[in-house]
Amino acid sequence: TWTRLSQVAVKGAEYNSRERQPHPKCLEGTRVDLLNLIHGLLDDQEKNKIIWLHGTAGVGKSAVAFTVAERMRGLKVTEETNVEKRLAGTFFFSRKHTKRCTAGYFFATLVYQLASNFPSIRKDVNRTIRDNPALLDPDKPLCDQMEALFLQPLRNLRLRLRGCPPVSFVVDALDECTSEPELTDLILSLARALREPDLPVTHILLTSRLESHICKAFQDEEVRPLVCEIPVKTSGEAVAAIISLDGADVDNDIYIFLRHSFKELGRRYPNFLQPSRDQLERLAIRAGRRFLVASTMMKFIDDGDNDPHDRLQLMLELTCEMLPGTEVYKLYDCILSTCADPKRAYLHLSIVAALADPLPISQLSQLLGSGLGRDVETVLMQLRSVMDIPTDSAFPVNIHHSSVRDYVADPSK
Repeated sequence: TWTRLSQVAVKGAEYNSRERQPHPKCLEGTRVDLLNLIHGLLDDQEKNKIIWLHGTAGVGKSAVAFTVAERMRGLKVTEETNVEKRLAGTFFFSRKHTKRCTAGYFFATLVYQLASNFPSIRKDVNRTIRDNPALLDPDKPLCDQMEALFLQPLRNLRLRLRGCPPVSFVVDALDECTSEPELTDLILSLARALREPDLPVTHILLTSRLESHICKAFQDEEVRPLVCEIPVKTSGEAVAAIISLDGADVDNDIYIFLRHSFKELGRRYPNFLQPSRDQLERLAIRAGRRFLVASTMMKFIDDGDNDPHDRLQLMLELTCEMLPGTEVYKLYDCILSTCADPKRAYLHLSIVAALADPLPISQLSQLLGSGLGRDVETVLMQLRSVMDIPTDSAFPVNIHHSSVRDYVADPSK
């Protein structure tokens, strides 16, 4: 039974899975106020809560989710144990993978992690699945899965966790779940679970874009009382500060990230002339408070094949008179314009972004046929700043961020 559960659980959905490498993570010294707020909420031992962190594409939601999960994974439930950690489970949704874009595997994945972290409940989990094997079917109603694979195991931990710090779950990118009704059902299910009186204190961090169906679900009368929403106003010493993913303080965080990244680049290229403070500030402003733009800029500048100084100059020439929210698309435009054949590069990028499951270069070549497929590798290598091209040709090619899919699907392109 445990082996069967292990096979059904989606390993790629775990926060530190190999499938998600390189893992986005907050650089030390950035997102300080935001992370302190979240950590404080996760330490609250009074009542169960849902922490909803939302923001536009590329502002760093996944990096925050990973950083929080990593911290909670490093905290023990008690000093006497080496196994049981405060991170009870994670699920990072992704439209790029068929098992991560649905809620059908959600509770099976969480209970596998939960029972791995708390071996004392494994026998009960096995018995539950043995009595009802259909619980592992992704088409099984979420309410049934939630009761058997989430609520019941947590109830069994109540006595074990009495007097201990709260456990937490981290769920990233709700908007990457492709079925809106299914996602609404999931949010309602989690809220109903946390309203149960006989659970240990449990918190769930959820991240998403601010989409209408998600907002509507969080406004439901069963959900709203449990939710701590970020951005949120927090009062300090007679000062009200807004803590969010794209507040004014993010410009400085991005500046720190860029300075660190260029120093790393300089270690590998000793002759590289470091950008001035003014140039770093221009790049930080141009990022539009989106870490995605800053990190993509660095991947473009440091691609291993081109002169990083020439690439830096190209980034500095990008106009800063961009409409808010267009920074990512304008950057992608610029990257495509540097390709030998921009239209061909756009076509290949569109195909990689559109695939339900990613393919390696050899299969992409077969898919495109002898004409378009003959130079797939050559074309895609020019797009390494926006996609991951493994050194092993047997592994699939994948876009770095879901905004690439939005970009190629934009009818104005």
